[in-house]
Amino acid sequence: QSFKLLGFLDVRNVPCARESVLYGSLGSLVMGLGHFLATSRVRRSCDVAVGGFICTMLGYWFYCRYNLAQQRIRQRMLKEGMKNRILFEGSYLDPEKEQTGSERSDS
Repeated sequence: QSFKLLGFLDVRNVPCARESVLYGSLGSLVMGLGHFLATSRVRRSCDVAVGGFICTMLGYWFYCRYNLAQQRIRQRMLKEGMKNRILFEGSYLDPEKEQTGSERSDS
C-alpha cells in the first residue's frame, strides 16, 4: 500500500524519499529534544525541531540523489563497456588481443 506524504510525495515509489523522511524525523527529534534540554523553552524547541526536520530531510535527499545519479552513470558506463567488449571480442579492434608484428604494420 502506498503512502503519500503531503498528498504528492509517494514515499514508496520515489527513490530516497523514505530514507529522507526517516532521517528527517530522527534529526527533528534530536534537535528539538536537545534544544529543550538546553533551554527548557517548549515553543522554541518545537520551532527548532521543525527546522531540523526540514534541514535534515533536504540534506539527506540531495546526498542520496547525488549518489543515485553517480551510481546510474557508472551502471551506464559499465553497460556500454560490456556491449563494446562483446562487439569487439575476437576482432582486430579488441584491445586485449595480442597483436603480432604483421598486424602492427597494417594498422
